[in-house]
Amino acid sequence: MDGMMAVSSPTYGSSPMAFKRLALALLLTFAAAFAVSSAARAEPLRIVGFGDSLMAGYGLDAGQSFPEKLQAALQNKGHDVVIDNAGVSGDTSSGGLARLDWSVPDGTGLVILELGANDMLRGIAPDITRRNLDAMIAALRKRNIGVVLAGMRAAPNLGPDFAASFDPIYPDLAAKYEVPLYPFFLDGVAAQRDLQLEDGMHPNGKGIDVMVDRFLPTIEAELARMGGGA
Repeated sequence: MDGMMAVSSPTYGSSPMAFKRLALALLLTFAAAFAVSSAARAEPLRIVGFGDSLMAGYGLDAGQSFPEKLQAALQNKGHDVVIDNAGVSGDTSSGGLARLDWSVPDGTGLVILELGANDMLRGIAPDITRRNLDAMIAALRKRNIGVVLAGMRAAPNLGPDFAASFDPIYPDLAAKYEVPLYPFFLDGVAAQRDLQLEDGMHPNGKGIDVMVDRFLPTIEAELARMGGGA
């Protein structure tokens, strides 16, 4: 109208206050994104020790099982890992295959697969053990979960024929799936009475210490290859 000063409405981009609001919104967005990224990086690598009584810690006090002592050893060396104990005493490879999906939760990055000792002691045909372990590794790989295979060897009293069929299972599968192999889970403990429980089969606390010490180079090499856990 005549005699009145025309006042134009400022646009969103030209207002100093609007500019400050936009800058603040962008800053908050970037801060939130950074926080989420940092939180993701801060999550420890989740490892599952999946096996039988040798993994479960049969006959041992709390804190003395292989997964617990391995976790402590890795953390002491600066690795950001958490190891869940999914060992079940008496379990066979068939039992392990049946419970694999619910025993290894989503979010697991690595599985230490230790099964077959009870198959061997019960005289289960090595072909069955091989088939079950093969299926477990394939299922874990399909879920993008890494595997370290812990091997077992046939007891001498089972004879050379059984050993010839059983012992190659682990190196064969490790080569097939290109996963790390720890050849004998009881290395340094088998036949060592001072490192075993009275049953002469399961490791005592000192035996677990030996097993962890000997296993460390294998799992640390795998953690380095994965680029995480430290």
